Amino acid sequence: MGARSPASKPALVRLTEADLPCVAALEEASGWPMGGSEAQLAATLADPATAVYGLMVGDGQAGGDELAAYAAVARLPFEAELQAILVDEARRGQGLARKLLAVVADQARDWGSERLLLEVRAGNAPAIALYRAAGFTDDGVRRGYYPPRPASLPGPETTPPRQAGAAGAAREDARLMSLALSAG
Repeated sequence: MGARSPASKPALVRLTEADLPCVAALEEASGWPMGGSEAQLAATLADPATAVYGLMVGDGQAGGDELAAYAAVARLPFEAELQAILVDEARRGQGLARKLLAVVADQARDWGSERLLLEVRAGNAPAIALYRAAGFTDDGVRRGYYPPRPASLPGPETTPPRQAGAAGAAREDARLMSLALSAG
């Protein structure tokens, strides 16, 4: 992703299958998806039970918009689950994740969900701080859930993994969190 003007204000949009190339480009630039595929991403964008929101920034010229961040939330029978939230590394620290998290929570409320669920790498302190500031509480831990994150990937540093896999490769715990949503 190229250099951007920090003065351009991101515009919120609901992403569709037509936005697959820009979502895939953001994920690739960020070292995502971790085990996913472009076909899975396309299925997420097409799924009527999933809402994917993006924050677009532009240079004011036609076709100049670029995806700065996105979040995906899935509708479950009584709850909703934040499946992904990703901000372009060059735009982190500007409140974009906080804005997307609020939009996702509003979507879950509109669906009538009782809670918004998520899981996060136990060592991802910036994300955990964001979720706690938004009112999320801890529900539990999945021990050794995530494979090791390669040091070469961009993104937030995580603490050393806590569990060892079958081949001795260290794995990282997943923290389970939820936000109670008021009905109305």
